[in-house]
Amino acid sequence: MHQIVSPTPGPPRLAELPDGTPVWLVTRYTDVRQVLTDSRFGRSPLHAPDAAPVTDSPSLLDSRDAIGQQDGDAHLRLRRAIGRAFTPRAIARLRPWVASVIDGLLDELAEHEDQHADLVADFALPLPCAVIHRLLAIDDVPIEQVLYWAEHAFADIDAAAAPGGHARDELNAFTAELILKRRRKPGDDVVSSIVLASDLEGGIPHAQLVNLIATMVVGGHDTTMTVISNALLYLLTEQRHTWDRLGADEDAAALLTERVLHRIPIGDRVERGRVLVAVEDVDLGGVTVRAGELVTADRVAANRDPEAFPGDPDDLFAPLPNPSLSFGVGRHYCLGTWLARAELQLALHHLARRLPSLRLTVGVDDIRWRRGTVTRSPIHLPAIW
Repeated sequence: MHQIVSPTPGPPRLAELPDGTPVWLVTRYTDVRQVLTDSRFGRSPLHAPDAAPVTDSPSLLDSRDAIGQQDGDAHLRLRRAIGRAFTPRAIARLRPWVASVIDGLLDELAEHEDQHADLVADFALPLPCAVIHRLLAIDDVPIEQVLYWAEHAFADIDAAAAPGGHARDELNAFTAELILKRRRKPGDDVVSSIVLASDLEGGIPHAQLVNLIATMVVGGHDTTMTVISNALLYLLTEQRHTWDRLGADEDAAALLTERVLHRIPIGDRVERGRVLVAVEDVDLGGVTVRAGELVTADRVAANRDPEAFPGDPDDLFAPLPNPSLSFGVGRHYCLGTWLARAELQLALHHLARRLPSLRLTVGVDDIRWRRGTVTRSPIHLPAIW
């Protein structure tokens, strides 16, 4: 499959943001970990009223109200509001139900008389949509509407301004109304638990709460659809020899899942949201980053650092020698990672077990890619078995 190009890991070096602003580019594993865990590198100063903007991206993730842009107590309040909804223990309780959803989708595939399907439209997309709709209790919202919102909620700076702005306004209005409804009449769902916890916690601005839940509405399916689709393309082309073991051995499927999440980026670029500012002088990888200077951490390059990840990168059943940085690290570790892991592992294991002869009917060069957002994945994956 088409590989994302990142710099070869090396010492921090000066680079430029798209607008020409100087920034330290960090690519080695140990340096990236330091940037992402050291409290001397902050996000919130970039969004101070008198600060020059470092991005004009309209993505929810780049908003000053996003959880990933908060530091200190503001960040902790949001994470506490999410509470136990996405802990490993909570997700473990969901696994049997997620497996039943997957088996239902595979039953539908088995009924195709021509034994032909689009693995995106018929599998990679409906699975996370079903999961997040149930968790948030938004079954009355058409999937097409959520897909439309997601297309613009995570748009990059090249997205059309007028329709994108309208879609984001719609999503924010829907989310604000959803919060109001769950505050009036809470239920047994994640949105209700977050709203109640935020009210008890106090100090969470309304705009931050709206951004948090809106990101879950559209991001709950987008990232997982992306990792499943990309994984299937990779496994069914470059790693087809792993398919039989993937279907036969659930423990092996767990190891492969970690390797796939580590190896395949979900987007084309270093995220603009990973730009931080040094709040004091910091020694970083042999250079001194001065207070006020910007730093951006390339996690894709760090995940390919041979010092941190020696050995054969194509051995998908070997444990990773170090934790992957694909979902971040430390206080900003992605809250949805355990759900994404569970969905990907179960999806790949059950699909390989049920359809051992599965193969794509198009070549890699004929794949059309979904672009223009923070994620990147095939639009269609026509396959036969």
